[in-house]
Amino acid sequence: MDAVEWVESFARGIMCLLGIVGNNWLAFSSLPGSKSQLKTNDALFINLAVSNLITNYMVDLPDTMADFAGRWFMGLTYCRIFRFCADLSETSSIFSTLFISVFWYQKLVGSLKRGGAPIRLDNLRLVAALLGGSWMVAIVFSIPHIIFVGLEEGDEADCIDNFPSPTAHQIYEILYLSLANALPIAGIVFASIQIVVTLLQNQQRITGIGAGAVEPSPDKPQQEAPHPTVPGQEPQGSNSQAAQGSLTVYNGVQPGAVQQQPQVTPKAQVKSSPGPSGQVRAAKSVVAVASVFLVCWLTHLLLRITSSVKTSEVVVEVASYIAASYTCIIPYIFLYGVKKLNCTCRR
Repeated sequence: MDAVEWVESFARGIMCLLGIVGNNWLAFSSLPGSKSQLKTNDALFINLAVSNLITNYMVDLPDTMADFAGRWFMGLTYCRIFRFCADLSETSSIFSTLFISVFWYQKLVGSLKRGGAPIRLDNLRLVAALLGGSWMVAIVFSIPHIIFVGLEEGDEADCIDNFPSPTAHQIYEILYLSLANALPIAGIVFASIQIVVTLLQNQQRITGIGAGAVEPSPDKPQQEAPHPTVPGQEPQGSNSQAAQGSLTVYNGVQPGAVQQQPQVTPKAQVKSSPGPSGQVRAAKSVVAVASVFLVCWLTHLLLRITSSVKTSEVVVEVASYIAASYTCIIPYIFLYGVKKLNCTCRR
């Protein structure tokens, strides 16, 4: 291996390690104490972590080992498993990201616009059906890679697709990229845009309430002006001091303090009006993940389309690196969004 190949293999190994740590962290931190405590968000995060861990353990790790060895040394049997797991985890991860985006969009709308009303994806049976369906779709599209694979002979043996004909390979790629990539990606884009629009509308609403609460404040000096004296009573000597003292005892507090109370109350209401800040934070993390997802998977999609038209080892390798970068980045973004990116020993 030359220096460039060593750097590439080392970078792939670092991404694999980060992905293993991050996805295990996401999975274990999402595990509930009991079955009754399981929520939709936890189920979706666990499913995403499992999908990514299949990539980390069954795809990235063997691929990294093959890179350091300079050749594929694990035989045809594991080559079939390798290719099967690659598409299985990729498809499941895409659908998991789609479900998470839709869930947090519905949750955000339910919190900010409907007063925390329950949403459809709060139903765990519905979520289980959706996840089961996504795994079935992933398995169906991954089965051809158990059958149509082979080992490229030579000094640097490699695990490659071996379809009966280029036409069959192109038909498979068109169906796979359309149904298991393009459609879910379109759903993720739509849900992310809706989340951004909802957050902007909520921010404008908060700004409008804050402006309305501050407007009455210039009138307060006019309300406070009449309080120093009572008509016909002018403070003179000790009698005036007694009169002032009696007024102080009678009122209990200074008149200015009474006038300031309405000013404080609306401010407190403005701060509490946006709803649970945790849901807004999580929704923002979904938008961040969607941004990373689009950069990675749109590039990955274009490279897959290019490689299906004209086979290129460089294009396939770049697409593989992009997919690996996605699985090692997103768990940390989600952990930050749900406030689980911390140590248990910290106070």
